[in-house]
Parts: sequence; structure tokens; C-alpha cells
Amino acid sequence: MSSKATAQPLSLKIASGAFLAFWCLLAAFPIVWIAIMSFKSPRDAFAASAWDVIVGPATRAAGNGLSVLDIVLGLAFLFFALRWAFSGLPKLVEQYSPPGFIVLGWLVGAAAYALVFLLVFFGVLPLVFGALNSIAGPLGTPVLGLTTEHYVAVWGENQFYRNFLNSMLVTAGVVTISLTVGTLAGYGLARSGSNLAFWLLILALIFRALPHSVLVAGYLPWFINSAEILRPIFGNLSPTLYGQPWAVIAVLVSINQPFTIWMLRSFFQNIPAELDEAARVDGCSHFQAFRRVIMPVMWPGVITTGLFSFLLGYNDFLVTSLLLDAQNQTMVPAIAGYFNRETTTTDQVEAVAAAVSITAPLFLLVMVFQRQIVSGLTAGAVKG
Repeated sequence: MSSKATAQPLSLKIASGAFLAFWCLLAAFPIVWIAIMSFKSPRDAFAASAWDVIVGPATRAAGNGLSVLDIVLGLAFLFFALRWAFSGLPKLVEQYSPPGFIVLGWLVGAAAYALVFLLVFFGVLPLVFGALNSIAGPLGTPVLGLTTEHYVAVWGENQFYRNFLNSMLVTAGVVTISLTVGTLAGYGLARSGSNLAFWLLILALIFRALPHSVLVAGYLPWFINSAEILRPIFGNLSPTLYGQPWAVIAVLVSINQPFTIWMLRSFFQNIPAELDEAARVDGCSHFQAFRRVIMPVMWPGVITTGLFSFLLGYNDFLVTSLLLDAQNQTMVPAIAGYFNRETTTTDQVEAVAAAVSITAPLFLLVMVFQRQIVSGLTAGAVKG
């Protein structure tokens, strides 16, 4: 068939391009706007004029702002930093990661990249730009109001880093357990020819479709009364489940596990069973064939499924807000707490800064694992 026969008409290209551009603008607008607000003084952040929010005259009048030199050099640094993240970082990870530990190499590489980026962007560059502005004349005069005081207040004074660590603990537990159980269960169900496997997956999907509020309503009384329920077994040392991150991890895993098993089973089904048979002929046991032959092929699917598990634990509000106490609270409920009490405009801008902060790990995660995610989604969508 010729390329002309399959080519899209110009009108369809324009319509689809316009729709895609509109959707991207609609999706990106709230993120960009709250990011702008988070770097302004409260007066500018909630100004009636959108231009005042962007330019920040009150912020600039207070001596906080960016000059033309700052903007040009800062954009140049961001361009080269992102370019290196997509080109140089993958090469380093593949070069220095031990055989069979490419995922661990990516995690270490991403963490190191994020740490260096933060130190340079927020520590070194302000000192360098300050020295250059003092000798740049008009180019060193602030033209755009910008301040990082709200981020300093959130992470320092309000100790938001504690909520960040709690979120990382809960998320890491959910991802680790979900993928460990999900890969084993998904592989077993994919290679099983029994009708029982099909009905187990249907029941799991029904459980996954239940609203979280229904599940939490069933867990909450047991969490609150867990010390008394477990007293006959542990005596006066009976533990309490309420407020414990490990108990919340178990709840989130139970909610997420049906989806993880279903998704990983689909990926395993796309891997020919002949690979298992060839490994068995070469002397591998079932588990050795799974670990040495199937899993290396499955990494894109595992990473894609792990991303969804990460998003569940990272963005969860209902389960963590009801089953965790204030000391062990994660980031999303903590941010909501800013708006659930009598607050000043300063508190609200700090809440906006906290909300912007939690998006950074998500962008970094997608940026680092973009190739594996695209490969995994493609593998899961097409029967191989």
C-alpha cells in the first residue's frame, strides 16, 4: 500500500494537532501556574492581575528577583542539565551498573543526579549570579520578582522533609512488596492453563474496583482497636496498627495488588512460552528459568507496573490521612492540612510551594525511566 493512501489529510492533521496542543496547555497550566505562585510574595501570588502574579512587582520591590543575566544563564543551565540527563546519564548508568543490576544503577544514578542538580541550582548558581550581577550594570538589575523563602519555610521551619521521608518509606514498601508478589503471581497465572486462574483474576479486578472509602471503613475499626484485639496474643506488649507506616503499606498493597498481578500477567503472556521450555531443556528449574531468562526480558513491564504502584503510594490521600497519625503523616495529607485550618496568605503560599515540591520526584522518575516506560506500555498493548 502506498504512503499516499495511508497519509492523513491536512485537515485531520491540523485538527488533531490543535486538539493535542489544547490538551497539553490545559493539563500543564495548573502546574505551571502554582509553580509561578510559589516563588512570589503572598501579595503577588494572590494578585488580581495575572501580569502581577507573573512579574511580581511586590516581590521585586522587596529586593528578591532575577535579572536578565540570571534568566539567560539559568535557562542555559537548565537546557544543558536536561540534555545531559537524557543523553549522558543513561550512558553512565549502563557503563557502570553491574550485570543484572541495571535498575539499581538507575536508582542510584537518578538520586545522584537530583542531589547534584539541587546543590548546583540552589547553592552554587545564586552565589555565582550574585557576583556577576554586581558588575553587570543594567543587565544585573532585577526585572522579575522571585523568592525561595516559602520553600525554605516549608522544608526548614515546617519540617516538611519528615513528611517526605514518610512518603518515601510508604512508597518504597508498596512498590517492593507489590512487584515481588506481583511478578511471581503474574508469572504463575500467565503460565497456568486452569480456568481457576481466570476467575481469580476476575475476583481480584472486582476487589480493585471497590472505592477506597469502603475498604478504609473496614480497616479503620481494626486499626484503632488493634492493641486490645491482639492483647490475648502479645499481652501488655500488644502492638497498635493505627499510625504505623508498615501497617498502611500492607493496606495499600492489598488495594494495589490485584491491579499489579493483572498487569504483570498481561506482560508475561506476551513472552513466548518457548523461552521457558528452552531454559528447562538447558537444565534450569522453573524458578531459575523465571529469574535468569524471563525477568531480564520483563524489566520494561516491571518498571511500568512499578510506576503505577509508586503513584498509588505516593499520591494516596484517603488511606494515609485516616490510618496514619500526625507524626508519621505523608506529604499529600500534610499539604491538605495547610488548607483545612485558619491560614494566612503566607501559609497558603507555603502550601503551594509544598505542592510544587512533591511534583519534582515524579518528573525525575518519568525522565529517568522514560525508555523503559514507553517500551513497557508498548509491550503491554500489543500481543507478541
